[in-house]
Amino acid sequence: MKNYRTPPAAGLRLRHAGIASALLATLYCFPPVEVTPPPADAPAELLAMTGAAVLIGAGDIAVCGTPYDEGTAKLIDSVSRADSAAGVQEALFTAGDNWYPNGAKVYHDSCWMPGWGDPAKRIAKRIRPTLGNHDLDNGFGESYFNAFGKNAGEKGKGYYSYDLGAWQVIALNSEMVVNPAFSVESRREQEAWLKKQLADDTKKCTVAIFHRPLFSSGGHAGDLRMASLWNILYEGDADLVINGHEHHYERFEPQNPAGVRDTVRGITEIIVGTGGAGLTGIRVPVQPNSARRIQGHFGVLKLTLGGEEFQHAFLDIDGRIWDRAAGKCH
Repeated sequence: MKNYRTPPAAGLRLRHAGIASALLATLYCFPPVEVTPPPADAPAELLAMTGAAVLIGAGDIAVCGTPYDEGTAKLIDSVSRADSAAGVQEALFTAGDNWYPNGAKVYHDSCWMPGWGDPAKRIAKRIRPTLGNHDLDNGFGESYFNAFGKNAGEKGKGYYSYDLGAWQVIALNSEMVVNPAFSVESRREQEAWLKKQLADDTKKCTVAIFHRPLFSSGGHAGDLRMASLWNILYEGDADLVINGHEHHYERFEPQNPAGVRDTVRGITEIIVGTGGAGLTGIRVPVQPNSARRIQGHFGVLKLTLGGEEFQHAFLDIDGRIWDRAAGKCH
């Protein structure tokens, strides 16, 4: 797949990305982006898993004046149309920070709507979002909940779950853990709800999606406050955690909330903050158990969810497929 806007030249696209990434690095002291070379065997197709469902998306998405979020939107729309034609059950997710620079309606209308919010695309009707820190800036999520309606969960809470094939998908509000505007009671309510969801669920496999990662080699270096959610997910035998917040791609080996590799009950964490906002770099040394890192490439995560197993891959907007791997549910 080619780039999905028709900019004057490829160099202009790179210049836009470089400016945005340099600005982020300057403002937040993030490490510079060292663009990851494409793998020699980056194919243009993925192997199908018979009877499986597909979960696809990214975080850290829409920025006015750049083409990258429109590129990821067209990529998802293309995959979604192909899956629909093949009769594949699917869901589309976001991992927070849906539009920039803040959650105001004006940026929803001018930055989000031309790409991921385009009503002509399948993505606009099927998206299941999660909240990020920027979504709460300017209005405390009012535009976010108005834009996504019932697909965003109960207004003011932002956590919910749904079934996708043989899997339970749980969307959590990580800002509820860290933002002092949320009450202690509301945080406890989310934790109690999460425990009940995991205890009552009859699905063998579970994936949780929320904005802030516990583990990261990026500029934020992970957020230890997410351990409270991880502890519950680990005790409830969750299999996957998908995050944004960091503007790169990174996958971790299965591990427990203490960061110890665990091949029996460990959770695989994948960061995919590559939906369109300016990309950032990786800190050295990288975090323990970091299995794969991709810098300098916009794209989306595609999860193929089978009855007791999963496959994952990072699809970039230039048509390449990276980090293809698989795992088993607990």
